[in-house]
Amino acid sequence: MQNQAYYVYILKSLLNNTLYTGSTNNVDERYIEHELKKSKYTSKKDHLILIFYSKFIGEDAKDKALEFEKYLKSGSGRAFVKRHIL
Repeated sequence: MQNQAYYVYILKSLLNNTLYTGSTNNVDERYIEHELKKSKYTSKKDHLILIFYSKFIGEDAKDKALEFEKYLKSGSGRAFVKRHIL
């Protein structure tokens, strides 16, 4: 069985500096979906740039990525992003 990769990513709006955190198994495809306004949350935002992504590999890659995404959306996770990513 081949190890599947899964990603957690952060997009930033250049217009108002808001962030969007998500997860996917294909960052390039997902970014294009955001650009084409196919994502409900980001459909009203313009000028999105990818500022961060983290890759998880292994049988439990998706579970680990979803756990990390959940953390980044928490209070301490947002503080982590401010300190280490922005």
